[in-house]
Amino acid sequence: MFRSLLIANRGEIALRIARTARRMGLHTVAVYSDADRGAPHVRAADDAVHIGAASPRESYLNIDAILRAAGDAVHPGYGFLSENPAFAERVLQSGRLWVGPPPAAMRALGDKANAKKLAAASGVPVLPTYERKPGFPLVIKAVAGGGGRGMRLVRSAAELDAALASARSEAEHAFGDGRVILERALLAPRHVEVQVFADAHGHCIHLGERDCSVQRRHQKLIEESPSPAVDAKLRAKLGAAAIAVARAAGYVGAGTVEFLLDEQGSFWFIEVNARLQVEHPVTEMLTGLDLVEWQLRVAAGEPLPLGQEDIRFDGHAIEARLCAEDPARDFLPQAGRLALWQPAGDVRVDHALESGMEIPPYYDSLIAKLIGHGRTRAEACEKLAAALDATVALGVTTNKSFLAAVLRDPVFAGPGATTAFLAERFAGWKVPEVDERFARGLYAAACAEAAGYGEWSGWTNAARAEPPSAPCILEDSTLHFAAGGHAYSWRDTSMDPPQRAAAGLAGGRLAAPMNGRVVAVHARPGDKVEAGGALVVLEAMKMEHTLAAPATLRVKSVHVVKGAQVAPGNLLMEFEAA
Repeated sequence: MFRSLLIANRGEIALRIARTARRMGLHTVAVYSDADRGAPHVRAADDAVHIGAASPRESYLNIDAILRAAGDAVHPGYGFLSENPAFAERVLQSGRLWVGPPPAAMRALGDKANAKKLAAASGVPVLPTYERKPGFPLVIKAVAGGGGRGMRLVRSAAELDAALASARSEAEHAFGDGRVILERALLAPRHVEVQVFADAHGHCIHLGERDCSVQRRHQKLIEESPSPAVDAKLRAKLGAAAIAVARAAGYVGAGTVEFLLDEQGSFWFIEVNARLQVEHPVTEMLTGLDLVEWQLRVAAGEPLPLGQEDIRFDGHAIEARLCAEDPARDFLPQAGRLALWQPAGDVRVDHALESGMEIPPYYDSLIAKLIGHGRTRAEACEKLAAALDATVALGVTTNKSFLAAVLRDPVFAGPGATTAFLAERFAGWKVPEVDERFARGLYAAACAEAAGYGEWSGWTNAARAEPPSAPCILEDSTLHFAAGGHAYSWRDTSMDPPQRAAAGLAGGRLAAPMNGRVVAVHARPGDKVEAGGALVVLEAMKMEHTLAAPATLRVKSVHVVKGAQVAPGNLLMEFEAA
């Protein structure tokens, strides 16, 4: 076994990898950007190296800067450079071990079109790809990426050109490769993936499936195992197909082979994620195995610790991705200060959070993962929902109560979800309005306590082990509080002077609804823009968001340029009715 490990990532996955590495007696080396100075993953490592500015391209995607850090082996985590074969080659050329599949396997599987050909040649069913005249509905996919980026559903020919342009732009910014493929779309399938593991000695096994059908913007929110749609016979077929694809690519290490599944039990290969998955804790809870330890041992040249016949599955496991985003506003990413963080204590919580830290706008919106385990699916779901209720995340809008509502939905609790589930069941979902009198009373009590008058046990300015029924924190003139499983931010605006709309499209102004980078400006002064036409495209937390005209309008002035960084409320454009 090697002696030191360079972790080329940030946040919760960097902490997760370091936890196993320390248990195995390895010296850990973290890397960090300007935005992550003093972050938990930095403080937890034995050594830490600064690698550049906040932008991913100047830090976590900067191969030269990362490789200036020491370490006998390099673990890339997920995202960033984890599926970049050029990075893997540079690591190996520097004389270090690469904790991941061989670069040749990464190239074979990283190109989605090539991966489909490889799967088909292995006898695994694949969906048709359109070379010229497409059929509808279809899905556009970035050739080089994953995580839902560069992916668009197109239902008709009228939508195709705009969707292609948007997908290519997002893919280019996310992966440096704007190529896409067009594939037949299944509108309401299950999304089921199989965890595979292979070593350099010819052994390859699977560790069961995970159902990842609850998605927004083609990105997963809830993952569980076993899938409610998969029985033992189908599990064996899926496992055999996944192993066949891995063997055909010469795979080594941890990987995930993803499939779409219909109601009749037919399945189709879609892609391979040649890395550790965000949702790997689901498999760990179900099998009792440490997949990061397996990765490190395989990278060191050891054989797999167990054979297929040795794998056992216990009960049911389910994970919810806690994200800094607003489900009531089309899941817009949120950044800012996390005023109070108190995770639940009766489930596994993978995170790198602490009260008072900043959630930066430069990286993914995922901030924590909660994983519940039970003897049955119902028990695991209710345990996870209760844990979400009990978790306190104040100051930044999250999807916490949305996730709890999904877990308690009768359709999800029954047969489970398809990829159309959220659109069918949760369109228009909102957090319940807070009672104004309750908020005013809470605010008055918090102000009094902060000023030193009286005692009020519900208020805190620091984390506590056992949160009361309404934990809350006063930050400047804003009260952040939790009630009924929901999080609220309330400020007394009764004495404020009249103000124009701070964000969004209102009063003849287009203002930024979030922190982000301007990817494109689609209108100039004097332009007439039809209702639904694109005005500005913002990139936030690695996703592109198009700000569209609510009605036909004429542009009066433009206040931003491509490449500019904007904050919520920044004026982007002014217009008038046309």
